[in-house]
Amino acid sequence: MLIAYWILAGVLALSNLGAGVMKLARSKEQLHSSGMGWVEDFSPNAIKGIGIAELLGAIGIILPPLTHIAPLLAPIAAIGLTILQIGAAITHLRRGEPKMLGANVPLIILSVVVAVLGFQLF
Repeated sequence: MLIAYWILAGVLALSNLGAGVMKLARSKEQLHSSGMGWVEDFSPNAIKGIGIAELLGAIGIILPPLTHIAPLLAPIAAIGLTILQIGAAITHLRRGEPKMLGANVPLIILSVVVAVLGFQLF
């Protein structure tokens, strides 16, 4: 199960790392022009906050078990990423963008699995 955790946590961390960096590096207008219509509903600071949460979640599911320092934080970070993706799914549904759930639902499932495995392992 440890190998499964690292594979799934790695995929989840990379997806959130990429999304978080993109939200921090690009302006609201750049994100909107790249197809992220949901940014219309949020302030630039809120978008940066979401990016920071994604980055911290990515770090949180990898670094504690890797360093063996407070590894219980990894499944807690995965729960945080689950909550973040549930919020994203709600935002897309509210905006009438059900096609976007194709990205949110797999990430919700993945983060729940990483959380469950993390609680079992650490």
